[in-house]
Amino acid sequence: MAEVVLFHHAQGLTPGVVAFADELRAAGHTVHTPDLFDGRTFDDIPTGMSFVREVGFQEMMARGERAVADLPAAVVYAGFSLGVVVAQMLAQTRSGARGALLFYACVPVSEFGSAWPAGVPVQVHGMDADPFFVGEGDIDAARELVAEVGNGELFLYPGDQHYFADSS
Repeated sequence: MAEVVLFHHAQGLTPGVVAFADELRAAGHTVHTPDLFDGRTFDDIPTGMSFVREVGFQEMMARGERAVADLPAAVVYAGFSLGVVVAQMLAQTRSGARGALLFYACVPVSEFGSAWPAGVPVQVHGMDADPFFVGEGDIDAARELVAEVGNGELFLYPGDQHYFADSS
């Protein structure tokens, strides 16, 4: 089974993110859930994003890098929304990545380099009417990514929910 690092979204390490990780664990995977917010959670996305701006986006990225510093290189990086940016950065820049699972978001590959690493599979999951995923251009970045990567897949589900895999 795989070793997975799952980065949370802008509301923090919610019970729903933990439950998702627990489902992966129940299937036999080893799952790490770094808390980039040091125990803080937020009731809504705007409040969580205010916290991110207060702490600084670069600090969030650095926290993600520190969270994996002592882990093996051969892991799957997964992220929910805000956590996708950290997961995608690590999948593209940390040698040895086994794959990437990107939920609700995707940024252009050019954010972290000139190309997606050869041989690293990626899946992007989003809803076809999600105002963030579709309205902010993530779906376009996802389409470009999977077109570039031989083993990339985009899964679009009907609906407009953003955090659909978080049961909180």
